[in-house]
Amino acid sequence: MSMVGCGGNTTSGKQEQPAPSSNAAVDDAKVAENERILMEQLQPLPELQQGEKIGILVITLANPYWVTLKESYEKAAKELGVNVEVMAAPTENDTKSQLETLQAMVAKDYAGLIVSPIEPYNLVPGVVAANNKGIKIVNLGPGISVDAIKEAGGHLDGRITVDFEEQGQRAAEYIVEKIGPEGGKVAIIQGIPGAGQSEGRTAGAKKVFESTPGIELVSIQPANWDRNTAYNIATNLLQSNPDIKGIFCCNDVMALAAADALEAAGKREGKIVFGVDFIDEAKEAMKTGKLDGSIAYSMDAYAKAGILLALKTIQGMEVPAQVNSPLAVVTKENIAEYETWH
Repeated sequence: MSMVGCGGNTTSGKQEQPAPSSNAAVDDAKVAENERILMEQLQPLPELQQGEKIGILVITLANPYWVTLKESYEKAAKELGVNVEVMAAPTENDTKSQLETLQAMVAKDYAGLIVSPIEPYNLVPGVVAANNKGIKIVNLGPGISVDAIKEAGGHLDGRITVDFEEQGQRAAEYIVEKIGPEGGKVAIIQGIPGAGQSEGRTAGAKKVFESTPGIELVSIQPANWDRNTAYNIATNLLQSNPDIKGIFCCNDVMALAAADALEAAGKREGKIVFGVDFIDEAKEAMKTGKLDGSIAYSMDAYAKAGILLALKTIQGMEVPAQVNSPLAVVTKENIAEYETWH
């Protein structure tokens, strides 16, 4: 498991900053709007600078998405005056280790926990243990099965997420638009079967592909969030469907692998590859045209909202049934507007 600590208030001297470019100004405005939408859902906000200690469990720091989210949690903790510790499972699919990590966290003196499960059921015993100890627990991102928690005699104190089905839908809509009225073959590369974000993204993309005349969905295969597996799937797809026109991958790591496979086969031109998460490597790949796009949301705003929601539960405030982060469709055409997106 992995752990990072982050303390509360910090101050620093102001330094002169260069005037932002027009694209940077657009980028900042997009981030500000993303945060505004989240903050509206969290009104009234909790008391800040109280130094509460919050434990945060992500999926794995082997995935750059979760590394970025960890950094965003740390940044938000400093701004809000709380203390956080971020922990993770060693790999994307180590459900047992993730539960053991949560159980170890429950034994500590956290006022609240924010958890993102590998799949809907693996953390249920840890949630119930937190309930029994009186620790508030918020589910961020992939969902923990509410029915399973209820059956086990537990509950969640808060929920914040993005619409995973909408992510898949909007990515597929871009692919369909770029393919054009002549249509063509498309494929979906999934993450771990059963994982909420993978299932939702697949369902959203599948719905668009199957409802669009001329679009033929030839393959849906799981790559378990693994880069090498996604590369091999894309390679085999090219062999069985050399005329394929679009590949939607349920995260950027797999999308980058698919793009690598197309390039290695000399077949990248004229084929659309789209991912989710807008990790730094994907951003750079869009600038060169290697990747066509990614579904994004502000990680800084998302992490900040997660901590604020946890604080509201800790302070005994009413919370909404669910907080939802807005999404952005970032493509190689508009990437300049998201240059400093965070």
